[in-house]
Amino acid sequence: MRPTLWQRMDVMARHMVPFALVLMLVLIAATPTHVPGMVRVGPMLSLIGVYYWSVYRPDLFRYGSAFALGLFEDILTGAPLGSGALMLVIASAIVVGQYKFFNGKPFIVTWWAFAIVALAAAGARWLAVSVLYGDIVDLQTIGVEYLLTVALYPVVGWLMARAQMLLIKDA
Repeated sequence: MRPTLWQRMDVMARHMVPFALVLMLVLIAATPTHVPGMVRVGPMLSLIGVYYWSVYRPDLFRYGSAFALGLFEDILTGAPLGSGALMLVIASAIVVGQYKFFNGKPFIVTWWAFAIVALAAAGARWLAVSVLYGDIVDLQTIGVEYLLTVALYPVVGWLMARAQMLLIKDA
């Protein structure tokens, strides 16, 4: 029996959930906070989303999605074009390459592994930005972003898991 148009549209919409959720994280991260006297430092929310979907649903989140979202984030934030895309694609490639390691592991293991992947991604972004600007970027800023990102992973990961259970199911 052939699925109806509405059933096919439903499946297509469910397959777009990972991309849409990471896009929302990119938009949230790019929103200015306007805290007086504070340098703009925030968590790498897009990295959390890319990591989560690369671990739990790599079939629905491909490298092209990570690249496009990273490029869009670079445009929104004014970062050197390609630095965010490089960071997200490297993170996704690391995780997808180790899919057997992540499969069925408890949360604490995936969180620990995220801390390592986030460190590698932050280092790659720092290097890319430093090379593109021709000057060494402040490591303290990257360090604060890294710590915020690792600390927020459980909350954002939990929200992504809820969305996966409610919206994607067996898509």
